[in-house]
Amino acid sequence: MQEKPSSFSIKNWSQDDQPREKLLYKGKSTLSDAELVAILIGSGNKDESAVALCKRILASVDNNLSELGKLSIKQLISFKGIGEAKAITIAAALELGRRRRGEEALEKKKITSSRSVFELMQPIIGDIEHEEFWIVYLNNSNKVIYKNQLSKGGITGTLVDVRLVLKQALEVGATALIFTHNHPSGTLKPSEADKQITQKLKSAAQSLDIRVLDHVIVTETSYFSFADENIL
Repeated sequence: MQEKPSSFSIKNWSQDDQPREKLLYKGKSTLSDAELVAILIGSGNKDESAVALCKRILASVDNNLSELGKLSIKQLISFKGIGEAKAITIAAALELGRRRRGEEALEKKKITSSRSVFELMQPIIGDIEHEEFWIVYLNNSNKVIYKNQLSKGGITGTLVDVRLVLKQALEVGATALIFTHNHPSGTLKPSEADKQITQKLKSAAQSLDIRVLDHVIVTETSYFSFADENIL
């Protein structure tokens, strides 16, 4: 029996393993410097693939990205297949990398209490005139790694996409969640819909061993914590 070609072919991973697809399916850390630069330029020349061309460019600076960033636009366009637009793209990307190295890593805010949730979210949703429901994604140290608006307007079970919440949690590597929404009316009492959506999301998260730490209702000046009130 003839062996069937793999359905996961990406055109048989030609052109030096198709760097864009390799990044998408295997992760950015699996790509070489040449493959990353090849994504920037998109194509090579009639004699070389983008990856082969980028290997040659890198070889000219002893495969040192810092030295590559020092090349002028004129020096870059001396390579066959590199026009002004591609040269500018490479220069801009390397300059972003240089600036990134010069900046301190952003200190992630650690959630230590319901009060810290209020302080995190009040500036975002505390004084707006409509209701918004947000998810705060945390790592093992209870530090915020991502926060995202889940819905806008009245909260009901039909507006909450549980799959989207969990998909996002897995993508950012979250191990814990906090739910939070505002009450423009100023009341701190949770509604039945608030309680139902909390349990719906909590049950779904538990199936993936993701902890739900709290659900905090935020107003302009105060807050209500499900965890503090033992109703989580």
